[in-house]
Amino acid sequence: MADHLEQSKALASEARLSILKWLAEPDAYFSHQVTGKPSEIGVCVTLLTEKLEMAQPTVSRHLELLRRAGFVDVNKIGRWSFFNRDEAAISEFKRWINDHL
Repeated sequence: MADHLEQSKALASEARLSILKWLAEPDAYFSHQVTGKPSEIGVCVTLLTEKLEMAQPTVSRHLELLRRAGFVDVNKIGRWSFFNRDEAAISEFKRWINDHL
């Protein structure tokens, strides 16, 4: 589990907050994903790149920071990477915030 300071830093970006919001309801935001149901396999980096209107390396960096913070998991299928929220880690972080603020 990532430390809480690293997790807090990971949330200090509008792009990363948007990613977490979209991954909370992936089927609502990425129903056009053709490789599989987003809620089952995750959301492809390509679709996140399109939605954020950013370069792929920038989006990959945002996703890596969220992964290191423990907020997302990556599911590799072939050469593709699909991302899901880690709800347990997010819930634990919310509890920690509630206890310390």
